Order: sequence, then C-alpha cells, then structure tokens
Amino acid sequence: MIGERPRRGIRTHGSHVARGVTSNSPIKIDIWSDIACPWCYIGKRHLESGLAAMGDGAPDVEIEYHSFELSPDTPLDFEGSTIEYLSERKGMPVERVEQMLEHVTNVAANAGLDYHFEKVAHTKTLKAHELLHFAKAHGKQLELKERLLKAYFVEGGRVNRLDQLVGYAEEVGLDGAEARAALDDGRYATDVQADIAQAGAYGIQGVPFFVFDGKYGVSGAQPAEVFANVLTQVAGEKDGAAA
Repeated sequence: MIGERPRRGIRTHGSHVARGVTSNSPIKIDIWSDIACPWCYIGKRHLESGLAAMGDGAPDVEIEYHSFELSPDTPLDFEGSTIEYLSERKGMPVERVEQMLEHVTNVAANAGLDYHFEKVAHTKTLKAHELLHFAKAHGKQLELKERLLKAYFVEGGRVNRLDQLVGYAEEVGLDGAEARAALDDGRYATDVQADIAQAGAYGIQGVPFFVFDGKYGVSGAQPAEVFANVLTQVAGEKDGAAA
C-alpha cells in the first residue's frame, strides 16, 4: 500500500525512460531491489502488468533501480540447495522452507515467471549490483536487471562470477571488455554502498520497495492493480499541479 513520503529527495542519475502516451513530465519510479530476492522479480512483473493494464492511459515512467543487499551474511559460494541454505543458515524447519518455496513458485507462475529454486546458486550479489550501475551509466540498466533476475531464479546462474556477469552484460548489448574492467577495478562499489545507505536513511528494511516521484512509497510485490492505482493518483496530481 502507499506508505509515508520519504523525508529527503532521492539522488538520481543515468536513468532509463519508458515512454507511454504523455511525454512532458514522466513519473519517476525508484526501486530498491536485490537480484537474490524472489519477490523483487515478481514485483517487477506486477509493476509492468499494472502499466500494461492502463492501456492508452498509461503515463510515461522513468525507472531507476537501486542496490539493496537482502542477506549480507550470504557466503560468496554456498554449495547446497535452497532448502539447505534456508534451513541450515537461517534456522528454518525444512517443512516450512518447502511450503514457502512452493508458495513463492506459485505466485511467480501467476506472474508469468518460471522459478527453479532447485537450481538457485546462493551467493553475495554485490558484484552484480556494481554491474547494474555500469549498465545504468550506459543506458541498459532495465535490460540487465531482467537478465540477472532470470539468470538467478530460472537458470541457476552464478551472479557473482566475473565471466558470467560479463556474459550477461554482452547479451544485453554492453561492451564486455568495459564491463570486465569496471568490475575488476570496483569503480561502482561506492555507488552500490550509497544506494544501500540511502535505503537505510529512508527506513527501508525489505525489498522490493518502490518510490513514486519521490512522494509515495509502496512496499512489497503488490498486485498490479495497486501499482496502477498509485500511478493514476500520481499522474492526476501532476496534471493538477500543471493546470
């Protein structure tokens, strides 16, 4: 649901613009998200579905993703299944983990996503977030975000390994040599940490978290109609202010 207005403005740069029927003043959507968050992929689809459901009345939107590390204690390479990871490292009963994964898989399927938790390779996602900042600087953040989420939840990709990350970058049209150099020298590491710090300043404790035009916060993978309602409200306010 719509949350409180953030106390301070959000730093934005290098954003991607998705065009709708209006063109003068797009609605800015800042999204805090982690590649290793199953609800973030679902929330992405719900937002897209909400926009699509608005049809010709959909506003222009400008989307920017921000880094968030959902489980900072995740090892660089966990050798084991998702059930083992959640039961052993998080202390959750196996039966509860199985029920939870089944539920999330079903919700994902309803959103058009084919999750395979048996393939998921649990790892730290900081390098993947660095690559997303590189992609943002080159106008390909949304494409790479989709590719990394699919790699993680559908294909079992290792999103911490340099060669695989470079390959994903190349798949979306980025220069592989430039991507490798950026990851090697860690030039975007401070941007990742700045995003994480900003999330803390806003009081964001879980993801996905959506901020619309710096005014309204939506927490979680809400249904498509919630996103459509928020977009309608924000667009109406912008039109009223412009009148």
